[in-house]
Amino acid sequence: QLQACGGGLVRAGGSLRLSCAVSGRTFDVMGWFRQAPGKKREFVAAINWRGGSTFDTDSVKGRFTLSRDNAKNTMYLQMNSLKPEDTAVYYCAARGRGLTVFRQDSNAYAYWGQGTQVTVSS
Repeated sequence: QLQACGGGLVRAGGSLRLSCAVSGRTFDVMGWFRQAPGKKREFVAAINWRGGSTFDTDSVKGRFTLSRDNAKNTMYLQMNSLKPEDTAVYYCAARGRGLTVFRQDSNAYAYWGQGTQVTVSS
């Protein structure tokens, strides 16, 4: 139901755009998480699908932008000014139907896409 893509290898300071295509149903809150080797999965950003409001973690503020395209049923994460510490597998996720509160804990998200690797070289 969630199909993520767009990862790749980029130099520090570069940009990538991740996409998460949604099929089969709609969700009120969707988000992106990332997991670096040896580290816990961490919250990156979330969006309220209906209103478009977003919430992101401090480490990506001003660099990452989350948006969605209702017509394409796709969520995007535009990542600019990438840093080596942004290197991780990025996952898109969705909360269950009717759950509209932004949450940063991965346990609050019931639906997950496969990961897409983002590697930022120094």
